[in-house]
Amino acid sequence: MRELLPLLQRPSRYIGTEWGSVRKDPSQVTARLALAFPDLYEVGMSYLGQKILYSLVNNRAEFWAERVYSPDAEAAAVLREHKVPLATLESDTPLAQLDAVAFHVTHELCYTNVLFMLDLAGIPLRAEERDERHPLIMAGGGCAFNAEPLAPFMDVLVLGDGEAVLCEILEVIATARREGLARRELLLRLKDLPGVYVPAFFEFQGPGKSLKPLVAGYERVDKAVMSDLNQAEFPLQPIMALGQAVHDRLTVEIARGCTRGCRFCHAGMVYRPVRERGLDRLDEIIGTSLAGTGYEEISFLSLSTGDYSALDGLFEQSFERCMSEQVSISLPSLRVGSISGRLMGLMSRIRRTGVTLAPEAGSQRLRDVINKGVSEQDLMDHVRRLFDNGWQQVKLYFMIGLPTETEEDIRAILDLCRKVEAQGRGTKRLQVTAAVSPFVPKPHTPFQWERQASLEEIQGKIALLRDIMRPYKRIKLRWHEPDMSLLEGVFSRAGRELAPVVERAYRKGALFTSWVDHLDLDKWLETLEEEGLTAGDFLRERGEDEPLPWDHLNPGVTKKFLLTERKRAGEAKITPDCRYDACRNCGVCAFQGRTSSLAQIKDAELRPLLVFPERDQASEDLDVPVPAEVPEVLGASELAADADATSTPAASGQGSKPWVRPKPPTVAEDLTRRSGHFRIWFAKTGPAAWLSTLELQAVFERCLRRAGIKPSFSQGFHPLPLVSFGRALPVGVESRVEWINLFTSKPYEPEQLERLLGPALPEGLSLTRVERLSMGRKQPQAVTEEYEVIYTGPRERADEFRRAWEAFAAAESFPVVRETKRGHSSMDLRKVVSVIEVGEGRARLSCDWSERYVSPLFAVREVLSGFPPTQWRVTKTAQHFGELGQD
Repeated sequence: MRELLPLLQRPSRYIGTEWGSVRKDPSQVTARLALAFPDLYEVGMSYLGQKILYSLVNNRAEFWAERVYSPDAEAAAVLREHKVPLATLESDTPLAQLDAVAFHVTHELCYTNVLFMLDLAGIPLRAEERDERHPLIMAGGGCAFNAEPLAPFMDVLVLGDGEAVLCEILEVIATARREGLARRELLLRLKDLPGVYVPAFFEFQGPGKSLKPLVAGYERVDKAVMSDLNQAEFPLQPIMALGQAVHDRLTVEIARGCTRGCRFCHAGMVYRPVRERGLDRLDEIIGTSLAGTGYEEISFLSLSTGDYSALDGLFEQSFERCMSEQVSISLPSLRVGSISGRLMGLMSRIRRTGVTLAPEAGSQRLRDVINKGVSEQDLMDHVRRLFDNGWQQVKLYFMIGLPTETEEDIRAILDLCRKVEAQGRGTKRLQVTAAVSPFVPKPHTPFQWERQASLEEIQGKIALLRDIMRPYKRIKLRWHEPDMSLLEGVFSRAGRELAPVVERAYRKGALFTSWVDHLDLDKWLETLEEEGLTAGDFLRERGEDEPLPWDHLNPGVTKKFLLTERKRAGEAKITPDCRYDACRNCGVCAFQGRTSSLAQIKDAELRPLLVFPERDQASEDLDVPVPAEVPEVLGASELAADADATSTPAASGQGSKPWVRPKPPTVAEDLTRRSGHFRIWFAKTGPAAWLSTLELQAVFERCLRRAGIKPSFSQGFHPLPLVSFGRALPVGVESRVEWINLFTSKPYEPEQLERLLGPALPEGLSLTRVERLSMGRKQPQAVTEEYEVIYTGPRERADEFRRAWEAFAAAESFPVVRETKRGHSSMDLRKVVSVIEVGEGRARLSCDWSERYVSPLFAVREVLSGFPPTQWRVTKTAQHFGELGQD
């Protein structure tokens, strides 16, 4: 694919030379895997799961994990036109030549993109059409617990925690390759691993019927589980996106699983039990990763970050480091009432942007039905504290179409928003946003039997909310696309009968369906009809005794537990969190006499593992000591044998050292001080040539952090490092003479900066020299620049290349027309570009920018209009400065 970079938009998506990427000698590994994300690079590079598995596999010398993302439609057209298959980023190896391709299926609407990528790779779409010549095609992620619409296209699906089984899968693959096993024999070996689902070993009997097991003893697939996250590998040097990822920050998973028991929540059921990482381990991860990456933001991630039992301690032990390094901290998934006043105050010192809270339903009755466990008073107390600490914008997330919902419940959404607004009276820029999303009954939840509201019903509910909210200027309504939720419901509740629909829709061009601007519901409804199906077939209510397409896939929670919770929902009864209340025997855990429904789990192996057995709420006053009843924190192997069998989870992750509350954070140093000013010269060659100037700025800022160099920062609400670049270099042009100007808050010698920064630069960027500048912001700018054009095409056209430059040099004028923001503009290219020398397969140019600037790439394309851009490359070789200033 790399030979096509000059033809691709956003070529940085495809170069694969990110900081943290891994390269190995193919001859020295026994199994090669592509981790495939079926969406664009900037989406996939935000996904922590891929980074975890990438690090896990590559830490094994005998394995190599590479990455591949879905190209956009334009890039795919280029690949097909030139008959180039989809390949990995790290080694540019076609996917069909690997041992395995593993897709991350994080949501249901990506299924056609999976087929898109297989097709571009030249791999047969259906598993039955593949043989020993093809890689094993796998998928994992939350949707694997019911990926039946995708099952006919997969050789293997992995349920649960991928890091618990992926390396074992690669071991089996390596052995099978070495022994020359047939594909079926390989699959028979894989089926014995935890969490491995082989769809071919279950026969589809038709809609509404249970799948027929075809292999004795393989009637149900249990999920794979990492019982202790402190023993799980975590990437200390995660790959960093070259372009702007959707979530471009250091993401640290502090816990996995949630037992709040929200009855609509798929993840809260299938990822049980709760397992927290210890404070010491997190401190190691954060310190090492910040130093090794240079990220300027940390995100503490879990299904419910506010429920992490030592959240105050985690935040406080990270706060001082982050303040001193100008690193912000993000706390997603905060539950109402889950953060203390002290923590809220610390957060407000870092940033006070908008905050999102999720009451889920407007009325208390409906919140009890869904087991949200949030009272109206809890919400009012929480938002009052937010407003008192300087927040001005609050987003409230609601679901519509929930079981038992009435019009009164819909109107209660406005009532709750008005009460929240009243808590912020006097706030200058007060804004309350109600974000509503249609409810989708997910598999393996207490609501899996419920019907999903029709498209017309959802549109009516949104129309009602729009009408009743229109008079209130400080309350805004936002809603998730109902068409998308309808399709999500079809996919998540369907069986294998939907597989032909997925394939037919792909053939019709239904791609990137989770993107609003690509969604075409009519195309999907038409495809369903062509296969003799309707959306209503999947959105209807199911009988409690009716076979479900996912019955053979076991996340641990039993159907008995789910039915009990469904009954309690009908009675609007709350089920407390089993972390701090009685065990409800959901079926997952195995400790103190319990038997897990997961066959591979032994007694006392699987249970909630918390840092503290009680939720830590730091005191408002730091001088107040830690309460005496907070116990010494135990290691994972020191589970309390005499704990109450109905209520007490184990503490974990701290070894034998007790947790001590950190000292109050000190005031950050004055990072706006200017102690030095330097020009850093560097070469930008090879893969780095495909970075845009904006991408290069982000790369350099993180290089400075990795190098430990302290730049000066601007003042204001969002301080930025005082780094300025020379004239933007066109994407695809190499340079031996680029520079940045840098103010530093600490004094440095040029040799010191060179020594620190050089090793922190990614592939393609190399430091050439550092020179000291005056302290003025305006510095000389290049007036003329020299470039070299190298011919790389077929030898038979080399003379034609030389003649084109000789003709340009001999011409008195060379009129061209170029597109600008104001339309078309004509100019004489000879007035700004002159030819210094024409040689064998190359031309040296001088460009004079004293009167006007034109992209050197545009100039070369005009002269070589008969040559495709894949047959030449351009390198900047010199800059000559005048008196022009730069601010």
